[in-house]
Amino acid sequence: MKKILIVDDDPQNRYLLKLVLQKENIEVIEAETGKGGLEKINDEHPDLIILDVMMPDINGFQIYEKIKDKNIPVIFLTAVADSDFQSEMEYIVKPVDIDVLVNTIKRYLK
Repeated sequence: MKKILIVDDDPQNRYLLKLVLQKENIEVIEAETGKGGLEKINDEHPDLIILDVMMPDINGFQIYEKIKDKNIPVIFLTAVADSDFQSEMEYIVKPVDIDVLVNTIKRYLK
């Protein structure tokens, strides 16, 4: 079973994403802070990370810089698509279209 880590400070977002992913037979790990996300990445070794950009402690871009050498696919969730995204970064603008998210995840988890 594939394992996805959701790092998002909004419990409602994590809950809804978890419901969708579990229906796709994906194991879900959650972290509500950037620091918690970094710990889970090291402890759980997820197959993919869904990463909120704006969080109170460490933002998604800072987390990405710390983990990009681990070669774990990252999908950013953002309220606003802006110029901070680099060409290799995959992102989905909120509110999230569930079909787009699931199809993007499936592309990475083949």
